Amino acid sequence: MPYHISREGQTYGPYTFEDLQRYVASGNVLLTDMAKSDESPDWIPVAQILNPSAGAAAPFDAAVSGVGTAAYVPLVTPYVQPAAYAASPYPDPPNLHWGLVLLIGICTCGIFFVIWDLVQVMWMKRVQPQTKAFPYFIGYVILSVLNVGASMGTSAAIMQGGHTHNSPLSILVSLASLVLLIVFRFAMRNSLEQHFNGPEPVGLRLGPVMTFFFGGLYFQYHFNRINEMKQAMRYRGY
Repeated sequence: MPYHISREGQTYGPYTFEDLQRYVASGNVLLTDMAKSDESPDWIPVAQILNPSAGAAAPFDAAVSGVGTAAYVPLVTPYVQPAAYAASPYPDPPNLHWGLVLLIGICTCGIFFVIWDLVQVMWMKRVQPQTKAFPYFIGYVILSVLNVGASMGTSAAIMQGGHTHNSPLSILVSLASLVLLIVFRFAMRNSLEQHFNGPEPVGLRLGPVMTFFFGGLYFQYHFNRINEMKQAMRYRGY
């Protein structure tokens, strides 16, 4: 039976019963979060779903729950480990503000964008070793270096007074580099959505258009928001 989770007016899921057990154990879902299945008209605490025999339930103010329908909480308040988020096995995403990434990228003629893509994909590989984004990124970088080398050779020939034109191989390398960049961005998008709707469920949804045009800058915007959310969770936990 799938369950939806509500926290601070945001709804996540659906998750299976086994998912709830795993996420509560890792601290990504709190026992005090509200949950509801499609078969249930009311929102109840996750603790009551995991342990239905905890005892009688008492009414819970819907305005406090932020759900909009009446819910119930057990008479015995469940214990939530204060440092659950601090003890998360997953490192926080890169946290340089997206505006700074944009500014530094412009000042370095785009070089910093590639560097920051590397920072992001290395983090992604740490939390999801099987991600396909990493090999695509490496392929993109190799082809980009080859393309830059070919462009520098062409520029040198022009400066020496020679007449040159782009060879079919150079055009093919440029196209292949662009294709790998796009494939890398969407592989990164898939890995991020899998991670932040699985091991660390925050309900992340990334638009394909923004992913296509802005890539790492768009990801960084969401990284900043996720880090703010995780810091707030840790603060409330202590």
